[in-house]
Amino acid sequence: MSFRSVLFPDSDQPGTRAARQSPACFGDLNLDRIVEAVTADWKDYELASFFHVPLDDLDAIVYRQEIMRDLEKPQVMQAVLKFSEQMRAMRERLPRANQRYYAYHKERLFLGATEIYCQAVEEFQRALHGAALKSRGLRAFRDYLDAYVAASSFGRLAAEAAALASDLAAIRYSLVIAGDTVTVRRYDGEGDYAPAVEATFEKFRRGATKQYLAKLPDMTGMNHVQAQVLQCLARLYPDTFGALETYCREHEAYLDETIARFDREIHFFVAYLAHLDKLRRAGLPFCYPRLSRTSKEVDARDTFDLALAHKLIADDGTIVTNDFALRNSERILVVSGPNQ
Repeated sequence: MSFRSVLFPDSDQPGTRAARQSPACFGDLNLDRIVEAVTADWKDYELASFFHVPLDDLDAIVYRQEIMRDLEKPQVMQAVLKFSEQMRAMRERLPRANQRYYAYHKERLFLGATEIYCQAVEEFQRALHGAALKSRGLRAFRDYLDAYVAASSFGRLAAEAAALASDLAAIRYSLVIAGDTVTVRRYDGEGDYAPAVEATFEKFRRGATKQYLAKLPDMTGMNHVQAQVLQCLARLYPDTFGALETYCREHEAYLDETIARFDREIHFFVAYLAHLDKLRRAGLPFCYPRLSRTSKEVDARDTFDLALAHKLIADDGTIVTNDFALRNSERILVVSGPNQ
């Protein structure tokens, strides 16, 4: 099968299969509380809208169950989580629209984002080939990654990013500071004074001393002095910085839409499995239900209310499970008195 989505196998436009507003029944059935608990730690992915869409196609339900079973394998889940972490790191490197950046600083951040992206895609492709995937969805996505990585466009994106990063890292320069004047020039083999200073003061060493080194904050910003130094470097190394500008312009839309959609949709499963793990640690059982297109019979064992269980576990309460069945023409259960 060709890959479309890990949520909607029959949709040519899976992005349209999401509902911003929760159905009216969600509040009555406490489903809104369940969705809130499941998605609480994954706000960046806007997962709630996926839970609002009713899934009434049996094959689509089985399709999701297959993916869920694959993700319950530690090797597969670890690969997905690592890919997710790398994609998050990529997004953090991309310049934010509401912040001011100097041109070369912005371009270097963009280059760093593409490096992380290429590494993430290649490593995830290899990890999926090393996993025993059974689901149609993940196998189709693996095939999609194979074709994507083999394409010349991706090879060019990755190769040019690596070459540019290497060229930038190879730049060496000197700063001459005299009063309020800073001169930037090419490095010309000037000596490192640090060893000489350490040797001079070695005689004053008195064994172990208090550590006065301070950890500087991890800042991605740049002040105007640093920006001017960077502009001077661009004049000293015009070919390298010109290539950087060209790379950013030509690969502005580098992020593949299908891969980006997968990164979001797969967290529908990741978030739910993480939520289930908390309940499983409390001793609550789960299974994959068998569904039918024709029979309306229901047979359930050790059932419990997900919203209530989440609340009781947080309060160190006890969850009571129940069995129930509806057979033949039975359609209604009457529960009298407090339960669960």
